[in-house]
Amino acid sequence: MTDLAAARDNRLWTAYELAVRIGLRRGELLGLRWSDVDLHEGVLTVRQALQRVGGELMIVAPKTQRSARCVALPSECVTALRAQRAQQIADWKGAGNNWRGTGQGLVFTTKNGNPIEPRNLNHSFEVLCLRAGIRKVRFHDLRHTCASLLHEQGADARMLMEVLGHSSIRVTMDIYTFVRLDSQRSAFDRVGDVLRSDGNDRDDDGAAGVLVAV
Repeated sequence: MTDLAAARDNRLWTAYELAVRIGLRRGELLGLRWSDVDLHEGVLTVRQALQRVGGELMIVAPKTQRSARCVALPSECVTALRAQRAQQIADWKGAGNNWRGTGQGLVFTTKNGNPIEPRNLNHSFEVLCLRAGIRKVRFHDLRHTCASLLHEQGADARMLMEVLGHSSIRVTMDIYTFVRLDSQRSAFDRVGDVLRSDGNDRDDDGAAGVLVAV
């Protein structure tokens, strides 16, 4: 997982926040409109996505029927979105008559208000990973990070399905099972640390101080 603090100076910091904290897909982020964001109530509604179709950037329907959804916004996302709005207003003033973003009302735009090329979001994230000194991961992997973090905090498969907008519970269960295996590996690693520690602390008979369950 990338360190979000390392992304604070990046123009797309808010997109990373939303991807990690509420699991939005790349197209859902880039197609998000301010009219679909309620910062007062702390709710975001996914109604469309931005994708390159036939060589053109187009606004399309969400991936599946269940992908159209309402998601509660954590306070950190509200703060990030307010910062994004302030940045966009500054871009608008700076661009003057060259501003192109009035009609679509997209949350994430270039400095001139144009939609962001999806590949550029991927590239920006790759550069961020490099600068943060972490291994290269796909932008889409941030959705898996979101699922992992929610699971660790007690979210069940049904909640994951609603947050991530999966088409069926089967899709969620595939991810949920994988996340649970990750949790098991993490637990086993902690047990290993304990055993290694106990191995260095032997009793008077020279035996390792390890309890064995039978």
